[in-house]
Amino acid sequence: MTFEGGPYIQAACFCEIALQDKESVLSLIRIIDTLNTNAAGPNPPEDMPPVTHMLKLVLMLKSGMARGRYNLKLVPQLPDGSTKDAKIMTVHFEGDEKGHNVIMNMAFTFEVEGLYWFNIYLDDDKLTAIPFRVKYNRVVTTSAIPR
Repeated sequence: MTFEGGPYIQAACFCEIALQDKESVLSLIRIIDTLNTNAAGPNPPEDMPPVTHMLKLVLMLKSGMARGRYNLKLVPQLPDGSTKDAKIMTVHFEGDEKGHNVIMNMAFTFEVEGLYWFNIYLDDDKLTAIPFRVKYNRVVTTSAIPR
């Protein structure tokens, strides 16, 4: 499938807060694409320990010529290129300017630092991908011994 006639992507991102009112108007607050995680102490780990972070995925799709029901798949890709299990949901398109807003809350465990890709598919065709970088900051502290 090609997406020349739709559906079209109006927005695809992660944010901290997504407000949707009764008319389906969205307000996105603090759009993020990077997570900084820290470890401090006299001997913090060299490699980043796993960190679980709450992500809010927002997809705003407009139908265009697309009509009907599709499986929307989110497939996380790790920095080494391997993938995690897909999250799948159904979206319905009615055509023209009508669309579908997807707001997905997810807890994701980042096991290593680096660039993660969250690939978005409609059925088995790739629609887009959202990058998300994880940075690990290691801070070695020493306690001063009073003399």
